[in-house]
Amino acid sequence: MDPLGRDTTYQCITFLTDYGLEDGFVAACHGVAARLAPHVRVMDITHLVPPGDVRRGAAVLAQTVPYMPPGVHVAVVDPGVGTARRGIAVAGAGGVFVGPDNGLLSWAARGLTAGGLHPHIVGVPGNGEVRAFELANPKLWLEPVSATFHGRDIFTPVAAQLACGLDIEQVGPEVEAESLVTLPTPMRRVQNGGAEGEVLSVDRFGNVQMSLTLADLDLLGARIGGALMVALGVTPRIQGNAQHAPQRRRTFTVPYRETFGSVAPGELVAYADSAGCLALAVNSGDAAQRLGLPPGARIRISVAE
Repeated sequence: MDPLGRDTTYQCITFLTDYGLEDGFVAACHGVAARLAPHVRVMDITHLVPPGDVRRGAAVLAQTVPYMPPGVHVAVVDPGVGTARRGIAVAGAGGVFVGPDNGLLSWAARGLTAGGLHPHIVGVPGNGEVRAFELANPKLWLEPVSATFHGRDIFTPVAAQLACGLDIEQVGPEVEAESLVTLPTPMRRVQNGGAEGEVLSVDRFGNVQMSLTLADLDLLGARIGGALMVALGVTPRIQGNAQHAPQRRRTFTVPYRETFGSVAPGELVAYADSAGCLALAVNSGDAAQRLGLPPGARIRISVAE
């Protein structure tokens, strides 16, 4: 049993990183996992998180893990590698999460999505609760440890041994869950006939996922086949190491439909995406580029008259 009282039979090791696919970083981690846990299935979530984009990695991890078998989830988007930032193993929703203590694991470990606990997590023992341990036992690491490749030398070997039944308490001392770096919960509120939120993520197609949910739209009385009034705000947001310029204030109407093909090629459409979030897309185009909407940008939605 793990610290949250669950069976510790893990069916997989998953990987999410910003390593890309051009170099040998991913293969090296796979190799370490295969050597230490040859009978455990290795599954890739993605290795194409934009470099250093902790928030994007956190969103993808949180939205993907609920569909994975119980596992040990390695996530490495780690601009602070080699510094004083901690490495951690967190027993939480969906298994054990291994990676840097920089907020990357914070949403997924608690089973959180934009609308609260993920529906596939509700009812799972320990949902929303975590226990965390600092990776401080060098006997579990590869030697020598590279100052810039903890994914290979610390996170993956620890994860592989956990997947093989290592007691999580052996990785190092327990730390207070409240001391973990936690990303702020994405802003969302419904009031005064509108819903205010922020851009949660932008995928490779340029589809803009917002922190607003289908439930928020229902509260507004929005219906498929109608239209939404979209107002883009002016608040600058910090993303990674760069501050995006303030958005130009503008308002427009967009059809609210079930899918991209419900509008003509090149037209904007609002829809509920596969994570249950409101999203903006351009049929056969890039909505983020057209609208100038980076992650963190503020947005207000209301039902068009």
